[in-house]
Formats: sequence, C-alpha cells, structure tokens
Amino acid sequence: MQTDGAAWFSPSLGQPMEMKVYGYGNQPVLVFPTSGGRFFEYEDFGMIQALRTFLDGGRLQLFTVDSVDRQSWLNGQASTAEKVARHEAYERYILEEVLPFIESRCPGGKRLVVTGCSLGAFHAANLFFRHPEPFDTLIGLSGIYGLSYSVGEDLSNGAYFHSPLHYLQGLEDPWYLNRYRERRIVLCAGQGAWEEESARETIAMKNLLEAKGVPAWVDLWGTDVSHDWPWWQRQLPYFLERLGF
Repeated sequence: MQTDGAAWFSPSLGQPMEMKVYGYGNQPVLVFPTSGGRFFEYEDFGMIQALRTFLDGGRLQLFTVDSVDRQSWLNGQASTAEKVARHEAYERYILEEVLPFIESRCPGGKRLVVTGCSLGAFHAANLFFRHPEPFDTLIGLSGIYGLSYSVGEDLSNGAYFHSPLHYLQGLEDPWYLNRYRERRIVLCAGQGAWEEESARETIAMKNLLEAKGVPAWVDLWGTDVSHDWPWWQRQLPYFLERLGF
C-alpha cells in the first residue's frame, strides 16, 4: 500500500502541522482524529488495515490530519472566545492549506468524503455543514454534534456557529439546504458502552435534518456496539461499500 506524509509550517495556525496520506486513488477522503488525537492514530488503531481493500485497489486516497483540540475545544484554561478563535484558525488551515494540498494529490475535481469518529465526527460534520461545496459525502461515527462538552450553555463569541445542533435549527438559507440535499450524509452510533451521548445526539441530528427536508442515512447499531475502534473498523468499510466507493 502506498503511504506518504506531509508537513509544513501553517500560516493559519502559526505552528508546524503534519498529516499522512494512504493509497493512490482519485477519490479523496479527509479524516479527522478523535479527541485531541494525532494524524497517525488512524493507522495505530487499525483503521488503515480495515480499509486496505479500498486503498490497495485504488478506490480511495486517505488524508489523515492532525488536531489542535487541546488548544481549542478541549482547553480547559481558555475562554469561549479563545476556543472559537483557535478553532477558526484550524478551520482556515483545513480550507486554505489542506484542501489545496489534497487537490494537488487528487486532480480531477472530485468532491471529498469527510469522516471522523467521536470528536472527529464533530469536526467532519461542522466543516461539512459550514462549507458544503467541496464535499460529496459526510460519514460521522459515534459523533457529538453540539458544543456543550466544551462551552456548556455559553454559545457567545461565535460558538453558536460551530455547534451544528444549534445553527442548523435556525438555518433557512436555501443555498445551504439545497447543497445538503444534493450530498450524502451518514451518521452512525452504537447503543452500547460509552455511546449514550453519541446515540442521543445522532438521533437529534436525524430529527433536525428531517425537519429541514435533508435526506440522511442515520443508523443506530445494537446494544453490543460500544464507543471504540473495533466497531469503527467495521462501520466505515460497511458504509463506504454501500455508498459505492
């Protein structure tokens, strides 16, 4: 399997950032890590091996990015305003630096798949709903989709606009809604250990998207399905295969 890496000093973040690249296909997949995770965790926790058929067959090319969660949403010493500012710098890094790099590796104009597990699903969904144009498909596994884990009820200083469970409720702009309807949205959670919050917020997203007339494949797996890598190793190939990748 073809594996590569990339690193540069990010002007958006003012610090070095790294990523890994797997496979050689022309369908790009942007992968966010779990809470405070690193760009190499997808490999370390068996996800690359689980996707080997897709990667060795040239069906996908994965780009696993680093996080700055401990500087933003997981920074217990920062104010809400500071968390928002740091996350928005990270979003600029993704949009203005990572996406052009991906395009250079996958020319041809195919829209991206964006995915993540746990807090990575939050990042994937927030980016997808805020900036739908570059994306074709969202796959969120065991995600949380509000910001209560970070800011509680304090949605000031722009936090509201990074909390999908909140900003989607008030969204009426047809430009966004029509693009969501043209894309493919998959949200999955288990009903077993450590999945209570993810299942609850996944159902809340289902209800919210239905109310907006946005189709989504929302799939709750069984009570044996826990918030852990062995299940994500099964879920992501399952959805990719059924979506035709």
